[in-house]
Amino acid sequence: MKIDHPLAVPVREIEHLEIPMPDGTRLAARVWMPEDAEGQPVPAILEYIPYRKNDKTLERDHARAPWMAAQGYAYVRVDLRGTGESEGLMLDEYTPLELQDGCDLIAWIADQPWCDGGVGIVGISWGGFNGLQLAALRPPALKAVVSICSTDDRYADDIHYMGGTLLGDHLSWASVMFGINTLPPDPAHVGDRWRDLWEQRLDGSGLWLDNWLRHQTRDDFWKHGSICENFADVEVPVYAVSGWADGYCRAVFRLVENLKSPAKGIVGPWSHKYPHQGAPGPAVDWLTEETRWWDQWLKGHDTGIMDEPPLRLYLQDHAEPKGFYTHRDGRWITEPAWPSPNVTRTALSLGADGVLGGTPDGQEAARTIRSPLWVGVQGGKWCSYAHVGDQPGDQRRDDAGSLVFETAPLEADMDIAGDPVLTLALQVDRPVAQVAARLIDVAPDGAATRVSYGLLNLTHRDSHEHPEALVPGQTYHVEVPMKHVAQTFRAGHRIRLSLSTSYFPIAWPAPEPVTLTVLTGASALSLPVRTDDGVVPHDLGSPRAGQPLDVIFDPEPFGAWQVTEDRDTGRVTVETRDHEGGARITEHGLFHSAEGHERYSVLPDDPTSATGEVTWTHEMRRDGWSVKTVTTTQLTCDATDFHIAARLQAWADGALVRDLDWDVSIPRHLV
Repeated sequence: MKIDHPLAVPVREIEHLEIPMPDGTRLAARVWMPEDAEGQPVPAILEYIPYRKNDKTLERDHARAPWMAAQGYAYVRVDLRGTGESEGLMLDEYTPLELQDGCDLIAWIADQPWCDGGVGIVGISWGGFNGLQLAALRPPALKAVVSICSTDDRYADDIHYMGGTLLGDHLSWASVMFGINTLPPDPAHVGDRWRDLWEQRLDGSGLWLDNWLRHQTRDDFWKHGSICENFADVEVPVYAVSGWADGYCRAVFRLVENLKSPAKGIVGPWSHKYPHQGAPGPAVDWLTEETRWWDQWLKGHDTGIMDEPPLRLYLQDHAEPKGFYTHRDGRWITEPAWPSPNVTRTALSLGADGVLGGTPDGQEAARTIRSPLWVGVQGGKWCSYAHVGDQPGDQRRDDAGSLVFETAPLEADMDIAGDPVLTLALQVDRPVAQVAARLIDVAPDGAATRVSYGLLNLTHRDSHEHPEALVPGQTYHVEVPMKHVAQTFRAGHRIRLSLSTSYFPIAWPAPEPVTLTVLTGASALSLPVRTDDGVVPHDLGSPRAGQPLDVIFDPEPFGAWQVTEDRDTGRVTVETRDHEGGARITEHGLFHSAEGHERYSVLPDDPTSATGEVTWTHEMRRDGWSVKTVTTTQLTCDATDFHIAARLQAWADGALVRDLDWDVSIPRHLV
């Protein structure tokens, strides 16, 4: 990455600023702005997230915020209520209070002498979510949004309930926030108040997994904050960004298609990353592209960005199956609209003989599958963070427990761009069942790379809001939507469709073993086949950023992913380790580290044996002051209930401050 240093315009940094909310709560901010902004006001860009401005995100912020300030913007990085050095409690994600605070923040920023009255909001993940949600509330000073790795649908297209199935990332993410919520404010900024504020968080933040599992259908809890409920609420321009390895690429297409306000989208090969940090590569010069967007909508400059096609996609080439990539081969393409006139739906029939796309014979041959519960161990994470092992591995192992349909070797290259959709005529033998569908690129040597996939809880076949139990033996016609992707299938390769009745640990298994019968004559896979229009998009360039923060790591960040099998019981276990590194920030001397360990395990034929356990250990210290917290969350089940066991331990200067336990059972509702 190219480092732009020194900055072309002198930048002033306010390390800690407390912004009063109408109820008296003070939210902590870090601000970068041109040195002369109070004399010559500039537009402001807000980033509003819970990940701690003074430590956990400071390295990332330092590489982009001063750079943006040097382009003539005030960059305002605010900790949510109850996080970092902000007062109060954060009781859940995207609460009405969080969004009201956001509206009040935007009004406060617009009223400052260094702001010209115009505000944009930017964010990745959480900040991408609440940016869209705040836009839907229409605060008057908000002029534009950049939303990265986010969603418009909190129920079916977030880490919670993909296709109505309970995702393993539901447990994983709840556990991440369980750990972050135990961290104190920095005494260097809040003084002796840190202890009282910290203990309020330890006692009051709660166990979010408990709350989320009590909402297993698309009820008002999930509709809140889901702007897909009414896209017309958003009236300001939106630039939506994601990557094929990210969990959130589908939202980019829906936003470009459905927003009436100006909208642009870009999807690269990336995981859950800013595009200038994009991994797998190629990363791009995102800061320049983002500046063009802000200049267009906050400064009124015609940058030409709206004369370009609204959607830019990275058309991936074949890659051998690996759990981690540093780079994906391919090329950039553009689409003039979405849906695109360059894309045509092509149906491939499911043959009784296992051939995909053969000549339909009209026969409804019955093909059955009852997958062992180890199908899915090669699936990687629902949302990749570009960590070792978190992308899908070779699918041949999972395919051994799946129902497989496959084309003949392709005679010519085939490009697809969009969402594959599977239409199935099926029967099951249990009232609750799920189906996982995987689109796979099979190389001539047999290596199988997953291209896309979809999940459907079959009790949600007609509605995520009002699921209905299945009648064993009855025939149902369902659609299984898959993740969007742009991909080239090379000549000589085969396209494979694999179907399974489980996909653990990405999705929690149904309560009983299920036999699925597919009626092939009435089933087909629809592929979005793309014809190249010959348009070559302008080059986004190589990534660059501001001067990096001076941080000393000991240890360096590292991760691991391991799958093991007990040859006696058949129990399969997936374990991941994510160490964020031990970071000492030179400018203020704070040391912080975080390490997560996830473990998912299941017997091959007993869905009630499924377990998930996540532990996070956090440490912070400076000049004789130290804090350590350990949070552990375990999820188990039987046929009728989910069971949560959780523990929070916190120490200050080596003395135990809290030791809290939760033991909760929650009824399953057709999940």
